Amino acid sequence: MRKPKKKKQNGGFGGNENGSVTRELDGGRKHKLTVIHQALIRDPVDIETLRRAAASKGGLLTDELRRKVWPKLLNINVYDLPHKPGRDVRENHKDYNQVVLDVRRSMKRFPKGMPTAERAVLQEQLIDIILEVLKRNPQLHYYQGYHDVTVTLLLVVGERMSIAMLDTLSNFHLRDFMDPTMDRTKHILNYLMPILEQVDAELHDFMIRSEVGTIFALSWLITWYGHVLSDFKRTLRLYDFFLASHPLMPIYLAATIVLHREKEVKQTECDMAMVHHLLSRIPQDLPYELLIGQAQDLFEQYPPLLLAKRAALQSRKSLSISSFQAFHLSTLHQRPDSVLQRLTRAQGSTTSRHVQSFSKNKLQLFDTFIATLGKMGEYFK
Repeated sequence: MRKPKKKKQNGGFGGNENGSVTRELDGGRKHKLTVIHQALIRDPVDIETLRRAAASKGGLLTDELRRKVWPKLLNINVYDLPHKPGRDVRENHKDYNQVVLDVRRSMKRFPKGMPTAERAVLQEQLIDIILEVLKRNPQLHYYQGYHDVTVTLLLVVGERMSIAMLDTLSNFHLRDFMDPTMDRTKHILNYLMPILEQVDAELHDFMIRSEVGTIFALSWLITWYGHVLSDFKRTLRLYDFFLASHPLMPIYLAATIVLHREKEVKQTECDMAMVHHLLSRIPQDLPYELLIGQAQDLFEQYPPLLLAKRAALQSRKSLSISSFQAFHLSTLHQRPDSVLQRLTRAQGSTTSRHVQSFSKNKLQLFDTFIATLGKMGEYFK
């Protein structure tokens, strides 16, 4: 196996335009908290530092920080969130029955020990969030596994923010999975083998001979590993990483997982069923911080454009890849929440004054109208 090249560490939050970051963090947790806070209050918000913090060792550390940073990574104004869906969102929706079935089967995705009544409320919210986003985007098609992404968001940021985040993710990072066919999803999966070939030709050839294909990684990719990991903290760590990275980063992580298990794979009988059985079951004790670092290294050494050329893959077939640069640039000029809050209040105050002025003018007109009627009555006596 040819190991990914080691890159020089700069001892801090470093990175490049592809979103790859270093994993050295001076000062530990306290320093990281300070760096994230300073990035959030800068005007404009320091998105690149937030990206590096989310992808570096430990991720965003707490759910409180995720509620502040995740929206920034997706260019969402926390003071301009969608309203909660009304009951009509479920009426005559073509995906309603399938969404309900999937959500009802999602019990293991909720924290152990959560009261049944609380989980039932969240499951109802989960249904409404999914249907609301699909209703807002009729060009998108529901897929089984979409609810695994949604429940992760819901458990961290709540209903309204989940709608906003899922809407953005569905139009960018997850867009290829939401076509009426699986053609674009298969296209993303097709990046896996070229990565393996670059790093470990022997492992690549073994998998080719076994005819295992890449379908074993499908649920990893379309749920951002939420469906296959039992530890919710690990799921959140990966969501920090993916939200801060290129849309193809989940497939690079898939490559590092396969490479990490190369001995197991090579010792397995070279048979499609046997290899698929092994790879489709992710061990829960994998060293995820190490694998995240290796995925970043692979992304730097073998970026999507290079892989596309070597493997005759056409990146234009992927909506997620082709739209990423524009999406990335759109996140770079956001105002800090304190400014957004002040602007929202000012806008609300201006609107209120306009309403009050409009109401006052209406009353004056009404008084004039009544007075005129009185005079007309005197005239016709």
